[in-house]
Amino acid sequence: MKPPRRLQSLIEEGLIDSVVRQLMSGKEATVYVVRCGDESRCAKIYKEATARSFRQAVDYTENRKVKNTRQARAMAKGTRFGRQAQEAAWQSAEVDALYRLAAAGVRVPRPFNFHDGVLLMELVVDAQGAAAPRLNDVDFTAQDARAHHATLIAEVVRMLCAGVIHGDLSEFNILMAGDGPVIIDLPQAVDAAGNNHAQRMLLRDVANLREFFGKFAPELLGTDYGAEIWSLYQSGVLSTDLVLTGRFERKAARVDLGGVMREIDDARAEDAARRQRRQAAS
Repeated sequence: MKPPRRLQSLIEEGLIDSVVRQLMSGKEATVYVVRCGDESRCAKIYKEATARSFRQAVDYTENRKVKNTRQARAMAKGTRFGRQAQEAAWQSAEVDALYRLAAAGVRVPRPFNFHDGVLLMELVVDAQGAAAPRLNDVDFTAQDARAHHATLIAEVVRMLCAGVIHGDLSEFNILMAGDGPVIIDLPQAVDAAGNNHAQRMLLRDVANLREFFGKFAPELLGTDYGAEIWSLYQSGVLSTDLVLTGRFERKAARVDLGGVMREIDDARAEDAARRQRRQAAS
């Protein structure tokens, strides 16, 4: 196919040889299958993310580092330069997270290069060598659901031990590769130690896994891995070697009404996003 304009510079730089086909297109990016020598890889072209709400952007980018104080001031004022800097920071967050998590042994696509707003990375494939489907397009037996849920809970722990929380983990951004699930889409990844919303995002990520796999293995719906993982993390004892129980005893505490309303807003926004994804996939 004719190379998109945004990929032409990568061809000229010798980073890719040809464009095979478009793999997917969403609000934040369009992904192409490209050839690099004898290998097929993914080229993710970022779009200007106008669909994210201001509150969501603030939650995810809290305490993210920027290159200099001029960028920080411009981003705070919302100037044109500030918006450009904010979008560049949003894109580089995924690149940084992928390199960081790949080094920690987390099941994410291996990144190769980031050039002119295009992320070049591993193409995740299924057992037949075709592009791997998303979890929401796959049906599981109860046994397979339990096994994949356990794998992904272990990956969440491994990510947290590396100081990273996905922030938007669900069946829509996990691929079912031939050798197991692979986590994708990390531009909203947050620093677990530096973001005040980290706990809420971790709990939501784990709850999404529970709800999805619980459709195939209902006993998973009674687990509480998120609270258990966060408690161990806060206590400084979380490690990839720990055996989790999926149970957690909560202590009575005063209700945080503001936090409850935020959770409700998040749930509504997530439900709307899920509906849009299903409509786009149908």
